[in-house]
Amino acid sequence: MSLPLSSGQTLYQQLVDSFAESIHQGTLKPGKRLPAIRRVAQSHQVSINTVLNAWQILEDRGLIESRPQSGYYVRGVLPAVTRPVKPLPAKINDPSAQKLELIEQVFAAQNNPDYTNISLACPQDGTFYPAARIARITASILRQNPDIIGRYALPPGSERLREEIARRALHNGINLPPQAITLTHGCMEALQLALRAVTKPGDCIGLESPTYFFLFPLLASLGLKALEIPTDPQQGLSLDALEMLLQEKRIQAVIAMPGAQNPLGYVMPLENKKRLAKLVNTYHVPLLEDGLYDELQFEWPLSPPVKAFDSDGWVIYCTSFTKTVAPDFRVGWTAAGRFHDAIAHLKAVSSMAESRLLSETLAEFLASGGYDHHLRTLRRRYAANLDAARGILARHFPQGTRATLPRGGFVFWVELPGNIDTVEMFHRLLQEQICVTPGALYSLSDRYKHALRLSCCYPFDERYTWALQRTGALACEMTGLAPGQDQGLPLRPQVV
Repeated sequence: MSLPLSSGQTLYQQLVDSFAESIHQGTLKPGKRLPAIRRVAQSHQVSINTVLNAWQILEDRGLIESRPQSGYYVRGVLPAVTRPVKPLPAKINDPSAQKLELIEQVFAAQNNPDYTNISLACPQDGTFYPAARIARITASILRQNPDIIGRYALPPGSERLREEIARRALHNGINLPPQAITLTHGCMEALQLALRAVTKPGDCIGLESPTYFFLFPLLASLGLKALEIPTDPQQGLSLDALEMLLQEKRIQAVIAMPGAQNPLGYVMPLENKKRLAKLVNTYHVPLLEDGLYDELQFEWPLSPPVKAFDSDGWVIYCTSFTKTVAPDFRVGWTAAGRFHDAIAHLKAVSSMAESRLLSETLAEFLASGGYDHHLRTLRRRYAANLDAARGILARHFPQGTRATLPRGGFVFWVELPGNIDTVEMFHRLLQEQICVTPGALYSLSDRYKHALRLSCCYPFDERYTWALQRTGALACEMTGLAPGQDQGLPLRPQVV
């Protein structure tokens, strides 16, 4: 058979995708010998060099290995984190001073250019972003309208950018006019404005567990409490547990990331998203949906956000372009439904509006084409990085280590065996100028002391791979266990 042609893809990349999907879905199991190179070339109607290039990429990604005088075989990878959804103590918590101090220590280490960072969720290489294209657009706008930097940006901000956002939102199932969009200074400001609009000090907010750790100081700064809800590494937020809390009126809002969640990487199944939308609309409790990684899902078509099923305006969708286009622009947006007017007012009195120059630059980039091609390239690169990182962990981390199987984004969750404290590991690695993020940050309890969040948004150079290998060696030393053997299967869908 011949490979189906895909716009913008080389033949060897199509071959990589075809065999990677077979490995991800378990059709090709660990230890199985791949077909002979000449046979693959004939059956797919490609050259032998094309097959060799594809095999090299699959080997670099840790999916196959060459055995002398024998051929190529499917490698094993880390088993997945598949913990059952267990009831968590329904305890309302505040972050301790110790937890807040640890967050500051992690941020300080992540910002130190002398450290090798394998955990910061911010791509550190210009090739992940269309920097040259953005620079040309910015220069063109300044040439055509040099006075743009001499005028204040006023609410509600760039109309053209809001029009482009509304146009793209239609692709994700969200139908809204530009007037229903509020531009914000990144996703975190969108979440903060939403919390200020729908809560009061003393209210309790339901969170995923584990969840993005900076939500804890954000809630504390607003006088809000946190209640963690059981979260499955593959299915997401426990909707049964959430419904019970809603029935008992124990929470006044929910924050969740149903698309490529940080730190687990799951994408909530479509039926669960529909049920989540129905729950918050039925009980009149707002959902703050963090869609920061929605456009970096690996599955095609992209799973629509919960906002697409919001019947009565109780879902506040928050996102930004920081992970996909231009992190320094920090241009985000929110579609707040029934809370639009309140959030727009808070934005105006808090930080007025976003930069006109940056907003117009981003609008032109979205309108002129190329964004979707850029996203496809980004998704493919992050999926390859995740495969390669999991392969390194399978070889260098202790036996019994498990890791999540992200369906988007570039972060994943690692759970180590034995009685290990990853906060201690964090401090020991800092002495070697390596920065990881301990799992303890992602909960107000101590239930994730054995876990790490790692990130794959870096070039896979010698420095990054050495840091992963050294982290694994230290984990083996701390647990007293030998490096792991190949086992388990990745279960990620084909990347588009």
